[in-house]
Amino acid sequence: MKKKVIIMGAAGRDFHNFNLYYRDNEDFEVVAFTATQIPDIEGRKYPAELAGKLYPEGIPIYAEKEIVSLIKKYDVDQVVFAYSDVPHERVMHNASLVNASGADFVLMGVKNSRIKTTKPLITICATRTGCGKSQTTRKVVQILKDKGLKVVSIRHPMPYGDLVKQKVQRFASLEDLEKYECTIEEMEEYEPHIKMGSIIYAGVDYEAIIREAEKEADVIIWDGGNNDTPFYTSDKEIQIVVVDPHRPGNELTYYPGETNLQMADVVIINKIDTADPEGIQIVRDNIRELNPDATVIDGASPITVDNPDLIKGAVALVVEDGPTLTHGEMTYGAGVVAAEKYGAADLVDPREWAVGTIKDTYDKYPEIGILLPAMGYGKQQMKDLEDTINASDCDVVIIGTPIDLRRVININKPTVQVGYELQEIGKPTLEDVLKDF
Repeated sequence: MKKKVIIMGAAGRDFHNFNLYYRDNEDFEVVAFTATQIPDIEGRKYPAELAGKLYPEGIPIYAEKEIVSLIKKYDVDQVVFAYSDVPHERVMHNASLVNASGADFVLMGVKNSRIKTTKPLITICATRTGCGKSQTTRKVVQILKDKGLKVVSIRHPMPYGDLVKQKVQRFASLEDLEKYECTIEEMEEYEPHIKMGSIIYAGVDYEAIIREAEKEADVIIWDGGNNDTPFYTSDKEIQIVVVDPHRPGNELTYYPGETNLQMADVVIINKIDTADPEGIQIVRDNIRELNPDATVIDGASPITVDNPDLIKGAVALVVEDGPTLTHGEMTYGAGVVAAEKYGAADLVDPREWAVGTIKDTYDKYPEIGILLPAMGYGKQQMKDLEDTINASDCDVVIIGTPIDLRRVININKPTVQVGYELQEIGKPTLEDVLKDF
């Protein structure tokens, strides 16, 4: 008898686990996916073109809130938990609910969820969303490029559109962002690579993706999303994990961030220039307790602003990276730091002017600080973001997102763009770690 399975996910790790372990496995029947975190995923199907010969009709995707009724409807044997940046307590609440409904609760380990690449591999992950993976990845890519190596990055999946068309995506120019109809969340991750002359892949089928990337790479970089574990492994690899002293203790209490920390060869304590000394020490002690053999690098992410004079004495609307504020649970980011550094008179709370899906985001995540999350999971949400910004009563808009929003939406107010790059403090540095790689 085949075991009936539901995979709980958020349009990323769930599809990967299915493709790698369940797709052609005659011992299991995946009857459904459930979706959370990402809007407009439930109600669709994982398409037959990607699901394999065992699923000629594809696989339905339901809202996670339906999990109990789905377990009973399909007489499910196993529920596989497959998304990230989740408190340990929430994972176990899900486990209790699933067990009480009669099914086993499964967390897949790295042995059955990683693909082996023939190329040397550097994985860059984190313990929470918003720790600073992106600037770390850019730093690593530049170090390797300066050595004359051909570097190809592969980004954790963000398949929010047509899944068949997104099976394998290769980004080498800004035109490719339009070609694949990227959301703001996708552009935030791909555009910085493109601007530094680097190639980045993403998509849905990570076996197909790695085989394409291997054709043009000397070294593969895994640019991890959320705080997920790597999708790849290699005979020659370094695992780098970034931690955030602004959220001390989270490195021990979030899944699978703690897993990343336990596997790390190198741990970067980022943002120590803006964190409290007590928080830095808590993180340092936890690293020593959990992974004493890891190499620890101290780092900062100093900010730059393209026109800081616009901030001084102004009433500012701060727009920050969306996922960092929502499931990342930060109440401030680079934009708020810039507002304080360059002397903004006040920050406006944009809730008064929020419309549509932006208003819904505040309702779902009420702890968001006095700032605007740059949500943009589709054209309507991008329009809602634009309308909210333009309706807000402010002197200047501070854009703290990894991309310049002015390129993708029309803003009718003075704006400044915040930038940030990783800067190591003292020794060792990433250059030291990678010198023999």
